[in-house]
This record gives sequence, structure tokens and C-alpha cells, in this order.
Amino acid sequence: MNTYIPAIDWALAMPLIVILGTGLVALLIEMFRPKQNNNLIVGVSLAGLAYCFVLLVNQLGKPVATTFSGMILSDQFGTLAQLIIVGATFLTFLFSESYLRQKRIAFGEFYPMALWSAAGGMMMVATENLLMMFIGLEVLSIALYCLAGMSRGERRSEESALKYFLLGAFASAFFLYGIAFVYGSSGRIDLEGIHQGYGNAQDYFIVFAFALILVGLGFKAALAPFHQWTPDVYQGAPTNVTAFMSVVSKMAAFGALIRILGYSYDLQELWLPAISGIAILTMTVGNIAALVQKDAKRALGYSSIAHAGYLLVGVLAHIKMPDTIGLSTVIYYFIAYGVMTIGAFAMISITAKGGKEGTRTQDLNGMWRKAPFAAGILFLCLVSLVGVPPTAGFFGKWAIFNDALAADLPVLAIALAINSCISAFYYWQIAKAAFVDDDPALQTDFAPVSGGLKLTGVLCAAMILGLVLAITPVMEIGKDSSANPRIMKRIDPEDRPTPTGANSAGN
Repeated sequence: MNTYIPAIDWALAMPLIVILGTGLVALLIEMFRPKQNNNLIVGVSLAGLAYCFVLLVNQLGKPVATTFSGMILSDQFGTLAQLIIVGATFLTFLFSESYLRQKRIAFGEFYPMALWSAAGGMMMVATENLLMMFIGLEVLSIALYCLAGMSRGERRSEESALKYFLLGAFASAFFLYGIAFVYGSSGRIDLEGIHQGYGNAQDYFIVFAFALILVGLGFKAALAPFHQWTPDVYQGAPTNVTAFMSVVSKMAAFGALIRILGYSYDLQELWLPAISGIAILTMTVGNIAALVQKDAKRALGYSSIAHAGYLLVGVLAHIKMPDTIGLSTVIYYFIAYGVMTIGAFAMISITAKGGKEGTRTQDLNGMWRKAPFAAGILFLCLVSLVGVPPTAGFFGKWAIFNDALAADLPVLAIALAINSCISAFYYWQIAKAAFVDDDPALQTDFAPVSGGLKLTGVLCAAMILGLVLAITPVMEIGKDSSANPRIMKRIDPEDRPTPTGANSAGN
């Protein structure tokens, strides 16, 4: 009896293997490290991330390919999404060690768990197999549940971990249940099953499956009304963990969502109005709720929700008119969002000192005098988050606005413009606390600006301003990704499976 053994292209899976392997090595080092000294772990982790980044860059422009029997897909979009995840993890690691020492969180496990979480995100964006996507979702999430509660001495950190775990478990169940309905309708567990199921007698199975999957991914992407966990978890988790999850988790969820929406093109009449409503609700809820926040991390948490809405507008414009509107705008804005958000959280992390951390907006008072470098980088990040020219945030929002108009989605474009104006008020409150308010009674001592934090700030500032000059090449790379037929794969009505009993009825 001959046994079929599928060929494996190890080169395609090597970036993922490197991240998983680096996490394992980091964990082994943690077992034998000197007490409370994570320098070697940080060095190994950064080296592994840098090597993975190089491997991914080498995959850009390569033909579409799969390995492990189609479980892992290598294409332009997946590679770019993985580059964003790896880059965000690298930036987070640069300032994490100094922050963890100031918070007196001596757990070296942060680095391997964050690496494995990043690997889960990479799995989600580099596959068209729903089961593999679910495995990636769980790897991403389980590590984040632990990371959110790392500050075990703080009640709010433990509360955020428990809340994130309970709500995340529900969201994962919705996602898995959706996969079950796809399989029940088509007998497949890959995205092609959505095509196979649509047009069968069980059309309602696919519609229901799509709704369930959207709930699961909407939770991870912090889309309203599945966003309730976001401000509490962002506020309670250690600041470096908040910075990490705000980008990595969102990129993974959006990467999976883009693929699923692409394969659900035939259901567009059903889901486009609903998801357009979700985009408007997400932008509005995020910005309106942020206006009344007195905690800087909580305000940035609501800001993250609003930016998820902006990104969703760009995704919908692409999905509606894939032949003329590419994914370049979404890719560009995600890079800009990543560096803006990580930069802002990194600078706020200097409020942690001596085992305590003040995250209220008023805790930033006097920042411009005591830590001018951090205050300057924070201001640049906030200005870019608002969308003030000539920053990357402005050009990203402008491009999404144009895409929405080109896709005949004027309501979404107008909602984006109005919400961008609203956001200026709460970003100004944070900037005002750091630069204008100077009440000695409210001032706190800031931690010294470490070398890693300086490097993070310099890199974020360089990208916020440099992306303006690099907008053309970045857009071109993103355009190539959307031209990939596996990103937007449609099926003609004549090619749909014949509904059960149709032939007999016709005869």
C-alpha cells in the first residue's frame, strides 16, 4: 500500500519556523539566566526577529506558492502582513526591557510568549485554510491572555487578563462554529469552501457561517460592537503589552478578514451594508468615547478602535472594486498606524518608575521639561494619529478617503472625515497634559529614557516622516499584493455548483 507524502517547501515556512524556534530558545535561556537579567533573551529575540524580517523581504515579489498540503500560503499580501507583525514586535522589544525593570516585572517569559503570539498572527495571515487560521488565532490569543496579566501585583492587570480571556474564549467559539457551518455546507475547511457552499441548497449555512466568523475576527480587530474589552484591557495590561497587541492582534485579524471577504464576494449584497454600518459605528464609538477619558492608555485604546474603523473603510473599498482599487492604501495605513501607536505607547511608558505607573492624562504633566525627547516623539505620534500633514497619518487617511469615494462609498468617506476631526480633541488633551499643563502638585517622576526607548522613538519618528517620501514605493508594493488572484478570487454564476435537485427538476 502506497502512502502519499506531500512535498514540503521548507523555505516558505522558514519565517514562521524561525519565530517559533526563537521563542523556544528564549524560553530555554530564561530557565538558566542570571536572576532578573534578560539581556541575552532580548538579544536573541531581536536577532531572530531581524533574521525573520530578512527572510520575508526575500519572499516579496515571488510567485504564489503553498506548502504543507496548502496549509501555509506564500503570497505578496501575506508576506507584507507578516512583515508588519514582525516589525511591530521588534519595535516593542526595543523598549520593553527598560519598562519591565521599572515596573519590577522580572518575568523573562514576556519575550517567548510575545514571539509565539506573533507567530500565531503570522499563521492567520499566511493561510487560506480555516482550521489553520483558527490555530493561529488560538496561538495568538492564549499568549496574549497571559501577557495581559503579567503585572500580577496590580488588580487592574489581573482583571484585564480575566476579562480578555473570557470574552476571547467566546469570540473563538463563534469563529470555530462558523468554520463548522462552512464545512457542513461544502465539505471543506478552506476559504474555497465558502464558494462551494454558496449556491448549494444550504445557502443559509454560508450566510450564518460568515456572520459567526465575522464576530470572532471583529473581536480581535476591536470592531464595534465587539470592542467592549479593548479599553479595559489596554488600560490594565502592561504598556509594552498594550503596544504589542494594539498592532499585532489587529493586523492578524484584518489579514484574515481581508481573505475571507475576498472569497465572500458573491455574498456582497448581504454583507456590504452590514459591514459598512459596523465601520461607521466603530469610528464613531471609538472617537466619541475617547473624548471623556481621563486615562491616556484608555483614550489610546478607544483611538485604536476608531482606527480599526478607518482601516475597515479601506478594506471595503478594495473588496467592492478589487479590479481598480488595490490593497496598497490598507497596507500603507497599517504601517503608519503601527509606528504611530507603538511610538505613543512607548513614550507614555516612561511614567513607570519604582514599581508604579501613572497612566492618567494628568500624570504626563511636565513631560516636556523632564523628558523632552519622549515628549517630542509623543507629540509627533499624536499629530500623525490626528492626520495632520505632512505626516504619514495624513496621507494614509487621505488615501482611504479617496478610495472610499472611488468605490462609490460617500457615506463612509464623510464619516471618516468627520471622525478624524473629532479625534483632534482628545489627542489634544494628551498633548496639552504633556506640554501645557504644569501643575507641580500633579507632576510625577519619569523614568530615565533608556537607549532602547530612544531607538524606538527615533525609528517611529523616522517612519512617520519617511513614509511620506516613500509613499510611492510602498503603494506599488501594496498594489502588487492586491493584483494577486488568490487575494480576490471570485466565481461566476455559471461556475457555481448546481443546487441539489436542480437537474432533476429541469428534466
